[in-house]
Amino acid sequence: MKKVLIANRGEIAVRVIRACLDANLSSVAVYSDPDADALHVRLADEAYALHGSTGAETYLDIAKLLDVAKRSGADAVHPGYGFLSENADFAQAVLDAGLTWIGPGPDAIRTLGNKVSARELAQRVGAPLAPGSDGPVSTAAEVRAFAEEHGLPIIIKAAFGGGGRGMKVIHRLEDVQDAFDSATREAVVAFGRGECFVERFLDRPRHVEAQVVADAHGNVVVVGTRDCSLQRRNQKLVEEAPAPFLSEEQRASIHEASRRICSEVGYVGAGTVEFMVAADGLVSFLEVNTRLQVEHPVTEATTGVDLVREQFRIAAGEWLSLERDPEPIGHAFEFRINAEDPALGFLPTPGPVTGFQAPFGHAVRLDTGVLAGDAVPPQYDSLMAKLIITGENREQALKRARLALDEFRIEGLPTVLPFHRAVVRDEDFTSEPYRVDTGWIERDFTARLEASDQVALAPDGSRAEFTIDVDGRAVRLGLPAALTSLLGVAAQAGAGLGGEAAPSGTGQGAPAPDDASVTAPVDGTLAAWKVRDGAAVEAGDPIAAVEAMKMETVVTAKRSGVVRLAPLAAGEAVRRGQELARVE
Repeated sequence: MKKVLIANRGEIAVRVIRACLDANLSSVAVYSDPDADALHVRLADEAYALHGSTGAETYLDIAKLLDVAKRSGADAVHPGYGFLSENADFAQAVLDAGLTWIGPGPDAIRTLGNKVSARELAQRVGAPLAPGSDGPVSTAAEVRAFAEEHGLPIIIKAAFGGGGRGMKVIHRLEDVQDAFDSATREAVVAFGRGECFVERFLDRPRHVEAQVVADAHGNVVVVGTRDCSLQRRNQKLVEEAPAPFLSEEQRASIHEASRRICSEVGYVGAGTVEFMVAADGLVSFLEVNTRLQVEHPVTEATTGVDLVREQFRIAAGEWLSLERDPEPIGHAFEFRINAEDPALGFLPTPGPVTGFQAPFGHAVRLDTGVLAGDAVPPQYDSLMAKLIITGENREQALKRARLALDEFRIEGLPTVLPFHRAVVRDEDFTSEPYRVDTGWIERDFTARLEASDQVALAPDGSRAEFTIDVDGRAVRLGLPAALTSLLGVAAQAGAGLGGEAAPSGTGQGAPAPDDASVTAPVDGTLAAWKVRDGAAVEAGDPIAAVEAMKMETVVTAKRSGVVRLAPLAAGEAVRRGQELARVE
């Protein structure tokens, strides 16, 4: 293994590039049109365009990725997380092309990546399970029948994928249809497949997971546990290792169940076995993520194990560097720095990063995909960076986290930093008894966070293309519209030369919409209409769903009346502040 194609973007691509440098491997990056100037493109040894804007056109296009591998001479592929990282067909295609796949085999991905078959395997090895459907559910009626049999609340989950996408908790039977439709749409956007299943939702559970690495020689090691209970919309915001406030019996149960599950399927690679821990102490198997996790740095910080380097060793056929489960040393937190405004319900806020001043110190690690001058595009996940803080114990790590978060400054767009600064001072999170669970943010977080004073102006992605001569050879050169405008040349997004660049965002001086106006809260795509034109609605009724950064946001009426929809079809792009409907 000499040259690794990284089939991903953002901070995880940067993370793998740095691991390649440590392992004396060459790195090959790929990029979409909005990512042409991204940090991972600048840091890799080589970078190749995928020509397109959406995930489906670029990072989810297997043929394009394999073509880059062939052109670059890469002999291995690292998928990162998200996109195709848990796609068995991609893993098989990589192997069929004669390349090394840095991940578990296609059969393991199919068995464990499908939450239905993973449940069956977990049941076979004796792992505890909450009640669930026997297989994927194809209609909302099947979901309703399950709820009527097992009771509410229930949760719909995408059978393929993770990261909270395609997951909907249902507390009322009348919400089943909308939740099923939304979960299916999100799953298709994020993972290319819409199959979902349903299970009983444990009320107020903690989310605890085990990091596993396994080699081709039959060795399976549980590197440690993590707590990932601080979530909004089923997506994690803060993680820590080792998982605090567990009994030794609970910890041993999680380690042993994880080892049995991975051994049963002949797992090879890095993976995560996830559990729910109920308020009464019951441990219940959740799922297996057959890839590297976003939160892997907290395990690295408390064990000294470089999990990406371990992935390289396993893919090369070497033995694990670990002989047994390591004992954790100290405590670590990871704070996901997302482009979202917590004061506005954690709405995604893509846009330019005009300032980026990170904290520093011997207890600080920063994994980032952006720096000052970069932009967070609206087409992808909102994750910008991850701040990892370590200490000798949880109390010391929290003290250091408060200081580091206070020092962290990002300008140009709203971020979740105000939430992080508040939560590390909240007694529910910092003290024992630990009162945080997966629904705590939406239900109990009472801090009043001021709306960000940053204006989120989404990058319009405009680029102008020129043909230039280099030693007599024609070369097509793409430049950002902002640069071409300085040169006196107008650019039109996606159309080469001519016209003017599209305006970006609504700006701080844009007039506030009236109560009759229903506007898009973010730059994104109109996912679905929730009402018909001319329908009577009440204040608070859903009007439309807007998808941005792979998550759907429901837009509601601000007053009662008759709704008049804008002439837009599902799938069309919308801008933040654009009027979608009027309620007269």
